Amino acid sequence: MRCLTVVLTVRDAADVPQVRTLLGEALRASRTEPGCLRFDVYQSETEPRRFTLVEHWASDAALDAHRYGKAYTTIYKPRIMPLVDRDGHPSTLLD
Repeated sequence: MRCLTVVLTVRDAADVPQVRTLLGEALRASRTEPGCLRFDVYQSETEPRRFTLVEHWASDAALDAHRYGKAYTTIYKPRIMPLVDRDGHPSTLLD
């Protein structure tokens, strides 16, 4: 399993509603992709410009395929990434 945690910080507070909507679209599309075990998006209650994505993929191949899927190529990369600073953390789940 491949786990990925991504922290996004929206640069301009005025873009928060748009980013929130787009992240909702991206998560719904991502959850339908083969190998997606879990895909959650959280918005900080204390820092509304900060979002955390928690992704669990069945394999590295499933995560790689996600990067060519609709959610990533039509929503995340072209419409969200220009509005945010991104800090990604590939992780291993402890047993």
